[in-house]
Amino acid sequence: MEQSRLGRLSSVMRSCCSYSTLKTWLPILSWLPRYRLKWLQMDLLAGLTVGLTAIPQALAYAEVAGLPVQYGLYSAFMGGFIYTFLGTSKDVTIGPTAIMSLLCFSVVGGQPHRAALLTLLSGLIQTVMALLRLGFLLDFISYPVIKGFTCASAITIAVSQVKNILGLRGIPHQFFLAVYYTFSRIPEARIGDVVLGLICLALLVSLMVMKMYINSDDPPPSLCSKVSRKFVWSVATMRNALVVLAASAVAYSLDSRGYHVFTVTGETPSGLPPFQPPPTTDTTANGTVVSFVEIVKGFGEGLAVIPLMGLLESIAIAKAFASQNNYRINVNQELLAIGVTNTLGSFVSAYPVTGSFGRTAVNSQTGVCTPAGGVITGTIVLVSLRFLMPILYYIPKASLGAVIICAVTPMCDLRILAKMWRISKLDLLPFGVTFLLSFWEVQYGIIGGVATSGALLLYNMARPQIKVSDHGMLVIELGSGLSFPATEYLSNLIHTQALQVCPPRSVVLDCRHVSVIDYSVVSELRDLLRQFKLQDQELVFSGLRPSVLVVLLAADLQGIKYSDSVEAALQRQNFLND
Repeated sequence: MEQSRLGRLSSVMRSCCSYSTLKTWLPILSWLPRYRLKWLQMDLLAGLTVGLTAIPQALAYAEVAGLPVQYGLYSAFMGGFIYTFLGTSKDVTIGPTAIMSLLCFSVVGGQPHRAALLTLLSGLIQTVMALLRLGFLLDFISYPVIKGFTCASAITIAVSQVKNILGLRGIPHQFFLAVYYTFSRIPEARIGDVVLGLICLALLVSLMVMKMYINSDDPPPSLCSKVSRKFVWSVATMRNALVVLAASAVAYSLDSRGYHVFTVTGETPSGLPPFQPPPTTDTTANGTVVSFVEIVKGFGEGLAVIPLMGLLESIAIAKAFASQNNYRINVNQELLAIGVTNTLGSFVSAYPVTGSFGRTAVNSQTGVCTPAGGVITGTIVLVSLRFLMPILYYIPKASLGAVIICAVTPMCDLRILAKMWRISKLDLLPFGVTFLLSFWEVQYGIIGGVATSGALLLYNMARPQIKVSDHGMLVIELGSGLSFPATEYLSNLIHTQALQVCPPRSVVLDCRHVSVIDYSVVSELRDLLRQFKLQDQELVFSGLRPSVLVVLLAADLQGIKYSDSVEAALQRQNFLND
């Protein structure tokens, strides 16, 4: 007996530690053994291109998060290394994004220590969700909620960067106050920042349009040659880095001659961040020590919103590019990759990160073959932290503002409203609730939108589509499933249409579309059968699926009658009447 137990235990341990199981948890093992030299060339090119795109975006997104610019770079390298080992998409790149930056600011208000602690807690929550296979929870955040949130976030972020284009300081971060004070202080705008910001915007938009033309099926004749198309595509892809470098060169040139024309980033610490756990307490300006519990309470609902939105954004991107490039991803493994990235990222002072759509698109279009491209991207960011930080002093804030505005503008796609109006007008309600509340507080927008979507979902469950027709017997066809919220509605309908009329009528309940019933439904059906028996009428169930039939037989309902189809039930009733 003891030997048998030991044998079973040994078998379980062997299966848990098998190579196939290890490949499930470490997807790198599925592609690394067959890695080829050609893949290395493409991964190097893609990693370099994404790295040159990631650096200016990371600096700019740190501004959105209200953090010093170096924290954007602190957040930009860990994802590349971790995702190489744990990720299941060859295209996805992980790092700072506009939405996560905005959410981070709304929760921690630009405090670096608290941002790192938020990253740690978010990463742990995401990792636990992955280990418990809770990825299905993301399915409850509907598409209208996501679009309402992204549209509002894009507008909020763009408005917050207008101050950098104008060279204004001391503008509040709250959306409505930011709009009011920005426009009321336009006369105080610095001419140098305005001119530079508009030039940067014009260059970025022009390069973006050129790239769209190149990727189209009918490019302009001047771009038809293979060499010219490749050159313009490369320049357009690295437009953020090139524009920021050019603006920095102009700022440095003028500053060295004594002309302080632009508002620049200023002094930033050089070198790599120390690897240490984030502090679990904080000290205010007046010396008051804030405990870990008080900090977590201060995070509030953001501690739920940020992990969920981070997962949702990254998985949506991974699914989109997996479909485009004909491969599949493992959702729970993606959760694990994001969770571990944030958990370890907190040890290098990173703020919460997720998959970036823009950089993932660049990665895919450059021809990346494996997640190893992220190692190159992460290395480039580390090199810039170690050696290039003094150069960041001269980066004009107007150029970073232009980069952010151009990055978030495509997110605000209000054409979706027309599609929702044509397909399902009711979807405009959660979209509108999310969109409007997000201007107050972004996390309230998500919570309000999810609550609205949940209410609509529950309403549809409680009021299923029911078709009533008269064929001598009353035929009630259930258009969808039947669960406990709908029992009272169905019972009232049967009473008013069949039992409370004179004379009472028999009913055929068409259950073809019902796949699951619960105890509440069975209990209500038992009461209905009793009422029909008292009225000397019949309640016939037709088209029952095996799963439902098993439950009804197990319930041992008295007086229940079954029929294979509605037609059979009607023929039987006609025969009895004759």
